[in-house]
Amino acid sequence: MMQLYYSPGTACLAPHFLLEELGLPYELVLVDTSKQEHQQAAYLKLNPNGKIPLLIDGDLQLTESAAICLYLADQYAAQHKAINFSPALGTPERARLYQWMMYLTNTLQAELLSYFYPERLHDDVAGAAQVKAHAEQRVAQMLGYIDDHLAQAQGAYLLGEQVSIADLFLFMLCRWTRGMQKPARDYAQLGPYLQRLFERRSIIKTFEMEGIQAPFY
Repeated sequence: MMQLYYSPGTACLAPHFLLEELGLPYELVLVDTSKQEHQQAAYLKLNPNGKIPLLIDGDLQLTESAAICLYLADQYAAQHKAINFSPALGTPERARLYQWMMYLTNTLQAELLSYFYPERLHDDVAGAAQVKAHAEQRVAQMLGYIDDHLAQAQGAYLLGEQVSIADLFLFMLCRWTRGMQKPARDYAQLGPYLQRLFERRSIIKTFEMEGIQAPFY
């Protein structure tokens, strides 16, 4: 049985959503970051980077949330009869999936990390506050870009009518904006989009399993 090492509300959310969507058997393994368990020898032996999440599937040990989502969608898509969360290889839709996944993880997620951990980029309090403020401004620009895309999209989701792993990943990142001056839910298109995704049983169940309380996004 697969194991997903997680800490509630972190980057484990997207692969957790997907595991629930696919109906795959798996075990959740809590990594208590408040006790620094992600930096202890037992976990570092599995994941030397000391990051969360970690997926173990047989002999495979896989890190990075986006990589886990891509792997699960490709490896187990045939078992899900109703929805293919990753378009077929060689198609324009697959290329657009790559584009969105790279944008979300390399651009939006990276900026969100600057917002939440500004002290990593500046030593003093005033400088860190500036880093945080500038990061929030850049996140707002990125959310505006995504909102514009949804307004022009031929369908309800990033790739059109079909929900994909990019949507699950974006929901996770949008949840992280809930404390900002203008969270993702306040954008004209992103608000209804997030509500559509939130109504999926996989997302509701994941929040229940991780003990996450409202506001959910």
